[in-house]
Parts: sequence; C-alpha cells; structure tokens
Amino acid sequence: MTLNIEDKGLEKLIAVGDRLLIKPKSAQTKTSSGLYLPPGVQEKERIHSGYVIKVGPGYPIPALADIDEPWKEKKDEVKYVPLQPQEGDLVIYLQNSGYEIFFNNEKYVIVPHAAILLLVRDKDLFK
Repeated sequence: MTLNIEDKGLEKLIAVGDRLLIKPKSAQTKTSSGLYLPPGVQEKERIHSGYVIKVGPGYPIPALADIDEPWKEKKDEVKYVPLQPQEGDLVIYLQNSGYEIFFNNEKYVIVPHAAILLLVRDKDLFK
C-alpha cells in the first residue's frame, strides 16, 4: 500500500511511537559482474537500506502512580524508552515490515523499530 502526501516541508512529519521514517537508498542497477538489473528486481528483495530521516519518541511506559503518597502531585505524563537509531544513520531493514509513502514525489518508508537489522553510524557518511 502506498500513500501520496502533497505538502512543502518534511519537518511537518512526526514519527509516532517506535516508528522511523526512512529515505531508501538508491538501488544498484548493475551487478558486480556488470549485468544490468531490471527495475523490479531490487524491490522484491527482503532486505533494504536507507537513511533515517525522523525517529519516533520510543516505546511508551506508563506513569507510576504513588498510591501510598496521596499528597504528591499526580502526573499522567507518559515516559518513553528511547530508540537506538538517530537521524542520519544508515539502516538495514526488512522491507516487508515497512509502509511506503510518497512525500513531495519522493519515496519514503515508515518502519517499526523491530524491523531494523543493522545501523551504520558515521559522521562522514553524507560527504
């Protein structure tokens, strides 16, 4: 299933929970021996790679209520266990777990944290 979203700014998108917004890395069109691959071959692979654009807050954990201390101010503030990936990381993920969206005519994938297999964190990755 794909979704088309027409808007101007990527900063308006907010990842929710344990989800990540990934910009897929461009697929190789040639094998190591020099053969050209048809366009559908890369899409059928189970494992893909891409760059993390947005990261959700993490896994929510419920706020603990202090029943024994009624004088304390009650807070229903949800706390989160943060996710390991950071914006700009290169990730290897399972394609079957993701959902494709098109934002400003560019393809992005929304992937749950459980579908991430490997992270490559390198400050000089985009140079």
